[in-house]
Amino acid sequence: MGRRTLIAGNWKMNGLLETAQELAGAIQTGLTEREEKRVVCEVLICPPFTALSALHQQLGESSLKLGAQDMAVESSGAYTGEVSGLMLRNVGCRYVILGHSERRSYYGETDEVVAAKTASAYRDGLTPIVCVGETLEEREAGKTLEVIDRQVNAMLPSLPETDSKRQTLVIAYEPVWAIGTGKVATTEQAQEVHAHIRAQLAKALGDATAGKIRILYGGSMKPGNAKELLAQTDIDGGLIGGAALNANDFLAIVDSLPN
Repeated sequence: MGRRTLIAGNWKMNGLLETAQELAGAIQTGLTEREEKRVVCEVLICPPFTALSALHQQLGESSLKLGAQDMAVESSGAYTGEVSGLMLRNVGCRYVILGHSERRSYYGETDEVVAAKTASAYRDGLTPIVCVGETLEEREAGKTLEVIDRQVNAMLPSLPETDSKRQTLVIAYEPVWAIGTGKVATTEQAQEVHAHIRAQLAKALGDATAGKIRILYGGSMKPGNAKELLAQTDIDGGLIGGAALNANDFLAIVDSLPN
């Protein structure tokens, strides 16, 4: 369907400014040496808020894109400690991760909050990467697809009216039990859920739009399993955690894609 692979690094709460600049520089240099990958692969890093402005200046017109790990629903106002989408755009962000399982579990973000943030991301000119996924308890209870349906259906009404904007949506399937644990869903398990998500999108938005939306795998993708995962029909890239903090590992995931 012509979907361009997206390899996105979620740095989480890691890296002081100097470390962030060094890591981004190493990735940027590596991408420059991999010119042929730019045709088939878009590469994104999502560092902590504190590094965004400096990295925007450092990266300049580089092909390496910049994103944030969260955003506020509101554009401005008396919301102490929050960062708006407009502020993120102002420091060079193109993307924003929303509804990560850590935001849902540690900070109580509900499906409704994630939906509101999705609408706000579009309003403020950012492309949302909306995370969905089940816990180990939910998988073992056979509720994986039920959980995915609930999370995706809650977000869909927040999408813009126009198909061209809806097609820019990115969804990241992150089995919560595979994040930071070293466990990974089998390629069959991952593809099954990705295909289910695309079928769900097709039912709600039509085949043409669903065929354009990218669905990333976000459960401990690393150099050793990336090639097999990325070869699956409905896996359009990865939302990378631990491996994104090492330039060689992150670039090795990029290398796993065919030229």
